[in-house]
Amino acid sequence: MSELRIIGLLITDRIKEAGLTQKVLTQHAHIIKSRLGFHEVDDNVCSRVGVIVLQLRGKPEECDKLENSLREIGGLEVQKMTFQY
Repeated sequence: MSELRIIGLLITDRIKEAGLTQKVLTQHAHIIKSRLGFHEVDDNVCSRVGVIVLQLRGKPEECDKLENSLREIGGLEVQKMTFQY
């Protein structure tokens, strides 16, 4: 049986947390299959709140390590979905 893991990140202050978040994602890039990031933008302002969705591949313990590293970052909310197939 295989596992598909999706991690959702809510970054409450992109300007403050983006550097550390990017560093952690780069360290674990080998297990990130897909990455989607977005934040609200209009003519006058760029939102400080952002969302990143990650599709992970690799061993469950590698995925756990990434998830735990992300949870240590202040200003970041981490949610997880797992699918067995």
